[in-house]
Amino acid sequence: MALDLHQHLWTEPFVAALTKRASPPRLRRVDTEWVLALPGEPRCVLQLPDDADARVDQAHADGIDRIVIAPSSPLGIEGLPPDKARELIDAYDRGVDELDPLRFAAWGTVPLREIDPVDVDVALARGRVGLCLPSGALATLEALERVGPVLERLAQRDAPLFVHPGPAPWGPAARPLSGVNTRSWWPALVDYTASLNAAWHAWMAAGRDAHPTLRVVFAALAGGAPLHLERLAQRAGPGLAASAAEDPRVFYETSSYGSLALAAVAGAVGAQQLVFGSDAPYAAPHVLDGERGRQLSTDNPARLFARATTPQEIPA
Repeated sequence: MALDLHQHLWTEPFVAALTKRASPPRLRRVDTEWVLALPGEPRCVLQLPDDADARVDQAHADGIDRIVIAPSSPLGIEGLPPDKARELIDAYDRGVDELDPLRFAAWGTVPLREIDPVDVDVALARGRVGLCLPSGALATLEALERVGPVLERLAQRDAPLFVHPGPAPWGPAARPLSGVNTRSWWPALVDYTASLNAAWHAWMAAGRDAHPTLRVVFAALAGGAPLHLERLAQRAGPGLAASAAEDPRVFYETSSYGSLALAAVAGAVGAQQLVFGSDAPYAAPHVLDGERGRQLSTDNPARLFARATTPQEIPA
């Protein structure tokens, strides 16, 4: 089965929950436009209502059998006070639960201001394929340690982690490289890639040793982080660079990138670690035909989602 591992869909329950909010993240109808307000980002106009049937038709035309919906981590939902976070996560879950399960699956997410591994169990019990967390939640060694109980439970449940651009949950959203008075595309090109790069380096420095069995997929080729392997070898030592390059449990999702970037990252970590994602509707899919397309959309995702035959015992 060919998968698109990374799309976003603004369902009616989720839109309704965002319109009720008085502070960001909030959604408002302004004249004929839907405008999303996020801390520290330029005005964002959304095309609503979102059409799930049209998304399925486009996926079929692209040779994709099933779409995996992800929560939009830049909203900062995970970092809201627990009751507010759960309210929006529940709205997201109710929306994706209404989609055709033969055509759609979904990543889950959990509140992170107060860590509770039981939230992982709740998300997986609801049918989520794994957990999607904001890159800011893994972008420092301290952040990795703080979110460690969630990652440990995810590893115990033998489900993968999707690292998506998004702010750290434990303080005000800090976007020092952008702001509201900039181009609309600036955060995605600068802040998001920088945060993914930081999360990848933190993971390689400490996350893998702490969670040796956890399968991780980084959105958007981890912000190009694997292309720094030679520099990593110079600064941190060849051993760490080699282990990062050869880690079979770290995958790289392809959204927004084409043949040039895919070839470069494949040369660094191996084509077997790349998995297809489109980030629709924010980016047009770059679908590869033939053997390479089958590898990225079918063979490699099958390894990402492969379950162990003897999962660890989960604490009561």
